[in-house]
Amino acid sequence: MENKLKTFKPTDWAINNKTSILIITAIITLFGYSTYNSLPKENFPEIVIPTIYVSTPYPGTSPIDMENLVTRPIEKQIKSINGVRKISSNSVQDFSNVVIEFNTDVDPAEAKLRVKDAVDKARADLPGDLPADPTVMEVDFSELPVMNINISGDYELDQLKTWAEELQDEIEGLKEITRADLIGGLSKEVKINVDMYKMQAAQVTMDDIQRAVSGENITMSAGTIEMGRMVRSLRVAGEFSKVDQIKNIVIRSMSGAQVRISEIAEVVDSYSDRESFARFDGKNVITLNVIKRSGENLIG
Repeated sequence: MENKLKTFKPTDWAINNKTSILIITAIITLFGYSTYNSLPKENFPEIVIPTIYVSTPYPGTSPIDMENLVTRPIEKQIKSINGVRKISSNSVQDFSNVVIEFNTDVDPAEAKLRVKDAVDKARADLPGDLPADPTVMEVDFSELPVMNINISGDYELDQLKTWAEELQDEIEGLKEITRADLIGGLSKEVKINVDMYKMQAAQVTMDDIQRAVSGENITMSAGTIEMGRMVRSLRVAGEFSKVDQIKNIVIRSMSGAQVRISEIAEVVDSYSDRESFARFDGKNVITLNVIKRSGENLIG
């Protein structure tokens, strides 16, 4: 009895045509590599996760009362919203916040509207003496920094801030960047430390000082003037450029007497209270948080 060997024709053809198979494999590999390189790639792609944040201040309230009086009534109404994926909340002294994450198929604007409606329904159950209504905000992930740049060294913060501002201008000039936030710098501020007893003796009030300073620190238009065939605009520059100019401002008291600010107060060229701090290895540092422009690609 004759035995017939069964074969698979495509396999036989591949074995008998090794060179053709290698060429086809090489062509497919090159085509795939070329296609991969031509695909658009981005280090920080757009992330659209509908997330809404509800914040409620209530000064003078303990964390447990914040949870029972504010957080739970808001959560109760939000749980009835369709499309909600996750709800998380945090109740601390004087403050409550609720974060609502929706499914990705929900439009962010629609999600915010739904949460606003739920918060409106919850107002009947909230304390009547709230200083302000709950605030509903959309969390925009495109506002998160894509890069943090630290400028540090054995220099004063003034010098570091000067270099940071120069770099900030260069970075914000890129079309892919919407802005670069500067953190850790000092802001110039002139402080007028008034002596209460001298002020009372001169019969001057704090409102008198405020009006005098704001009234002198003004730049205004002075009209136009004709110069031959041209008409030029005039302006009076009255903004302060030196601390001594503030010291020499004259204030008229209620009795009609005139007194200079330097006679009743100490004028100091200083800095405003710091709201952000940054450190690197124990040294002063200025940080630039770089925010990518929505819709732009950052190719690595």
